[in-house]
Amino acid sequence: MSSGPSKAAPTGKALAGLAFTALGVVYGDIGTSPLYAIKECFSGHHSIAPSPENVIGVLSLIFWSINFIVSFKYITFVLRADNRGEGGTFALLAQVRPITRAGSGRVVLVTLGLFGASLLYGEGVITPAISVLGAIEGVTLAAPGVAPWIWPIAAVVLTAVFAVQKRGTARIGRMFGPVMAVWFACIAVLGIRGIMLAPEVLKAVSPWYAVDFFIRDGVQGFLILGSVVLVVTGAEALYADMGHFGRRPIRATWFAVVLPCLLLNYFGQSALLLVDPDARSNPFFSLAPAWALYPMVGVATAAAIVASQALISGAFSLTRQAVQLGYIPRVTIVHTSSTQIGQIYIPEVNWALWLGCLTLVAGFRSVSNLAGAYGIAVTGTMIMTTLLLHTIACDRWGWPRWRARALTSLLLVVDVGFFSANVIKIREGGWFPIVVGIGVYVLMTTWNRGRARLQAIVQENTLAIDLFLSDVARRKPPRVPGTAVFLTSNSGGAPPVLLHHLKHNKVLHEKVILMSVVTEEIPAVDEDERVECEELGEGFFKVIAHYGFMESPDIPRALADLGKSSGNGRPVAIKALETSFFLGRETLIATRNTPAQVSTPDTIGRMSTWRKRLFILMTRNARSATAFFGLPPNRVVELGAQIQF
Repeated sequence: MSSGPSKAAPTGKALAGLAFTALGVVYGDIGTSPLYAIKECFSGHHSIAPSPENVIGVLSLIFWSINFIVSFKYITFVLRADNRGEGGTFALLAQVRPITRAGSGRVVLVTLGLFGASLLYGEGVITPAISVLGAIEGVTLAAPGVAPWIWPIAAVVLTAVFAVQKRGTARIGRMFGPVMAVWFACIAVLGIRGIMLAPEVLKAVSPWYAVDFFIRDGVQGFLILGSVVLVVTGAEALYADMGHFGRRPIRATWFAVVLPCLLLNYFGQSALLLVDPDARSNPFFSLAPAWALYPMVGVATAAAIVASQALISGAFSLTRQAVQLGYIPRVTIVHTSSTQIGQIYIPEVNWALWLGCLTLVAGFRSVSNLAGAYGIAVTGTMIMTTLLLHTIACDRWGWPRWRARALTSLLLVVDVGFFSANVIKIREGGWFPIVVGIGVYVLMTTWNRGRARLQAIVQENTLAIDLFLSDVARRKPPRVPGTAVFLTSNSGGAPPVLLHHLKHNKVLHEKVILMSVVTEEIPAVDEDERVECEELGEGFFKVIAHYGFMESPDIPRALADLGKSSGNGRPVAIKALETSFFLGRETLIATRNTPAQVSTPDTIGRMSTWRKRLFILMTRNARSATAFFGLPPNRVVELGAQIQF
């Protein structure tokens, strides 16, 4: 199953246009890191004194960390692990899942991928909060009396950001590129201004100063990695947004604009600390002259909003992929653009993120307090990506085992080092992304296992289609005009809803379609391969609609495609006004596992009682199949049944 023709790499004006747009969408998170990264190293929790040796040593760590993790790991290798051009945790997981279909190896890989995706939700809550707080805190340099009002102002800004999500990002999205272009230009100018104060700061390019820092400071030098990691927050966004822009524009933007501007600003802040150690309370805004302070707060706030928007949109996309891959219940997916399929709005996710952001802002109230919660999510996701990348390198790229292990070991040394330095911050806020990650992971795995168990139960009650058709031919039940569409997850049998319909109504429509929706482990499916149809006889047809994990199912449109001539043996066009859709509505009743089930590890879909109850709760709150599949409500018939679950 293909996902469409591969796109040629953009060049010239097309490359420049995509690179400019990527500047606003991809690099908002990592682009706003200068607001708080250096500050946390020298004035946050577990900070160190801004002595010349420490400043140069930390700056050297920052320089080599950002180049190793972003330039080397993500830009050079992770961006190559695309799934038909798409990136992100679920795109990576979709490639890994088919590699080992059974056994403990597959379980470990899927677990890593799911937990990595779960941690991204925690990062999606923290990023808007810390970015907006970091931007608004600049006001306290000129007006210290405003400090108690910083977090309420941040809460208002965040509420406004989440409130406009339902309108879509088409209009405000056009401003992302210009806003971030102004932002990067400003931080570069401020950085140059700072470097001119102490040009000797440039010697931090030598890795020796990073090594010497570890030798001199020992444990304290190791723990400072927990703050240094803040310079690479948002690295996952490079991979996640690859499908929107392509590998080449993201790389070009990084090396031509983002990396130079970030490094100039980090060097500028460090140079300022060499000449004025007291500026450590907020070195970023201290770089700005007095007349430019308030304008910089405005620009920083706008950039923070862009960074927040990128993470919010990413959470929407991540959720849709999880729904399609069977890890999250059906949710409300609203398309906010008629031309861009990627622009969606999910109210359930939007307001959950809003509530989480407000809780963080009200609970932590400052960047320094919130920074402790950030590193765990970032470094945990990095480790998961590295481990999954190892499997991709061996089984997809065909690398020799020694080569893949060498790269993985190198990456893990750095990833685990950063993660270990952040473990100490669990009591200071690092528990938050862990709790979010565990919670989302439990929900995902419960839904996935519950669906597998439910399908196994339904399969037991599904009659083989050949036996059913032979019975129809023998009994010849009355046929009424029109078309009946029965949605089923099992395309090889007569679904229970069809059996119930025939049992109770004792009639069949002239044309009966047994329709299944299959999610392929690719981002999108070619329109020519969207629908396949097989005539079964007795007026029955088996129809399978294929969708990628980045697409939303549209059953009426798929049925309309049946009337198009393609040489695939499709039936005649279906009249929408003469079509009825039959759905099964199961009422699940949780039952306790019998001793035999508990002692049998290979029982299909075996679940503990608490998971069963959680799954039933999720099922009751899932979006209806009618709305999710785009079915006309006045043409839907639901038949209920109780299932001992």
